[in-house]
Formats: sequence, C-alpha cells, structure tokens
Amino acid sequence: MLLLGLTGSIATGKSTVSTILSSPPYSLPVVDADKIARQVVEPGTAGYNAIVSQFLHSTPDLLVEPTPENGGEHGHNGKGRPLNRPALGRRVFGEGRESDRKVLNGIVHPTVRKEMYRQMLMAYLRGNWAVVLDVPLLFESGWEPMCGTIMVVAVRDPKVQMQRLRARDDHLTEEDARNRVAAQWDVRDKAEKCLGRGEKAGVVVWNDGGKEELKREVDRVMAVVRRGSPSWWAWMLLLCPPLGALSGSVSYVRMWWIKRRWEREHKMQKAKL
Repeated sequence: MLLLGLTGSIATGKSTVSTILSSPPYSLPVVDADKIARQVVEPGTAGYNAIVSQFLHSTPDLLVEPTPENGGEHGHNGKGRPLNRPALGRRVFGEGRESDRKVLNGIVHPTVRKEMYRQMLMAYLRGNWAVVLDVPLLFESGWEPMCGTIMVVAVRDPKVQMQRLRARDDHLTEEDARNRVAAQWDVRDKAEKCLGRGEKAGVVVWNDGGKEELKREVDRVMAVVRRGSPSWWAWMLLLCPPLGALSGSVSYVRMWWIKRRWEREHKMQKAKL
C-alpha cells in the first residue's frame, strides 16, 4: 500500500485537495493529522489536561468563556471547557515562541502518531492501494521517510496565501496572519524539497487559481502517482505480507537516504552564501 503524504502550508488549499482525494474517482482513505490532533485535546483527554496544566497560568483566556451554548463551566461532556484555539495560537505562534511550540508539539504529537498508525493499519487490511497521510508538518515532524510519495500543495505567490488566510480566519489581524505564515517553513521551499525526491516520489500541486483549476491540477498529479504505484502491486503486497514488509523497508531506507542527501546539499548551499 502506498503511503501518500499530503502536506502544504497554512491557507494553501491542502484541505481542499484532501477532500478531492477522498471523493470519487479516487475515494482514498485519509488519515487526517489535524482532525486527530483536535480529538486528542478534547476536554477530559490526557492531552487537554497537559495543555491546561502547561499554559493556563500564562494564558488566562486559554479556555472558552462559559455559556449555555457550550455547556457552561464544565463543558458539554462535563469534563471542562474547550480550548480557546485562537488564544492558544497567539500563545505559541510569533517571534520568540519556539520553546512554547515545542512544548505543545511534545504534548500532542505522540498521541496523534499512535492513532495515525492505527488508521493506516486499518486502511491496509481493507485492501486500499493507497492511503493519504494528511500532515501539515510532514517534513518537520519526521514522516517523510515513511511516505512512498509526497504531495505538496503550494502557491507561487505569497500574497495569495495571506489573502486566503485572512479570508478564512477573519478574527486574525494582519500581524497574526504574518506570524502564522512565518512560523511555518516556506511552502515554496517545501515544494522544492519535494521535487528533489525524484519523479513519482515527489509531486507538487500548484494552487494559485480557482477550484476547477485545482481539480485539473490534482488529476494531472495523480496520473503520475498512479503510474508509480499501480493497483495490481498493492494487491500483491496485501496477499503476500512478507513482500509487503520487504517493500516497505526498502522504500523507507531509500526515502531516508534521499532526505539525508537533500539536507547535506542544502547545508552546503547555505554555507556558500
């Protein structure tokens, strides 16, 4: 089974591409890291308790204001008020907040990974030829070597990204939007790294236009992905688990080597500047 890593940056259209891939004619299962990350910090979970313990003393508005609509002081499930995500975002994004982001990631990421592995296994047992790993920080969080193919959703014009972000999240000030974009790795650099993996192992969906143009771009890219991972190969790996394990191991080592090669070349380029 092909692990198709899907990533991008904030407001580049990754979620729209994920919806396209989960719908006909592709109908691929999607393991959504963001969705799982929300689930593991719902009131009453270990992740929620850890975030409240770590950030509540320095972020007074970390929890939403109690109202009859949101269940009051104890929330809908009686285990606490939900997190105020905009407030938490302001707390961990921005200049000088790297240590806070690391703490938050250290709370959320391990639990998210466990659930993602479970969903990947279920997709494999159902006989899917591929599963989409929808991970916003795919390169940064170490998922890269596991993915046989990585798809980056990117925009060429940074202004398009800022406009979409503020249109989507109208509570953000211009400074908030800039901080959120700046806190992530530039999506054009992600696209460059992705293409450096080689044909079929790395593809880029450019999303500077409208939805119809995006759909055509996804169709173009998926034709390349399909040529690199035909369905008959997926069925062979499913019916012969030892072959599947061997193929997965070879793919992991190859992608790990490509990752290290890119990092060495990038480091040498920066040293020359």
